[in-house]
Amino acid sequence: MGKRVNRDRLCSLPNCGKLHLAHGWCRDHYERWRRHGDPLAGGTNRGEPERYFREVVLTYEGNDCLFWPFARSDNGYGRLNGRFTHRMVCEETHGPPPTPEHQAAHSCGKGNLACVTKGHLSWKTPMQNAADKIAHGTHNRGERHNLAKLTESEVLAIRKRRHDGEPLDKLANDYNVSASLVGLIHLRKVWKWLDA
Repeated sequence: MGKRVNRDRLCSLPNCGKLHLAHGWCRDHYERWRRHGDPLAGGTNRGEPERYFREVVLTYEGNDCLFWPFARSDNGYGRLNGRFTHRMVCEETHGPPPTPEHQAAHSCGKGNLACVTKGHLSWKTPMQNAADKIAHGTHNRGERHNLAKLTESEVLAIRKRRHDGEPLDKLANDYNVSASLVGLIHLRKVWKWLDA
């Protein structure tokens, strides 16, 4: 059962003005206290991300990574007003993307850490951006992919054993994968980038 809001009292914190919920605080401050142990923790002043974007990010001329300190997506990229901050920086620096498919790519390889340094950003095609991720070691192909069932060494072993004539079904059983996957690995239709 949820807490009832007391409509006669306001949050006890100065300049809040929201309705009291519990412990003398409004819902937002109560939730911050519950999560962080402090009713003032975890919050960002209204307008602070926009100010930081304009006054710090867009004026930064350094070569080191400048990391976005505010909201981030699940995969680590900075967010501002529902948009990716690195893409906004790229638009401000280089104009709109050449095509709708172009991506704001990081030369530093630290986009997933929310780098917003304008000197690190440029428009690239998805293929160019994927090549950069491989060069930076930030790709998620092969065993780094969260759905991978095999390691690189297992894939290489499957190719060798299949080349030596072992049946698809035996290999599939040994590695707990489908026979069709074994066939695709052998034909280099998947894991084709992995040399053997």
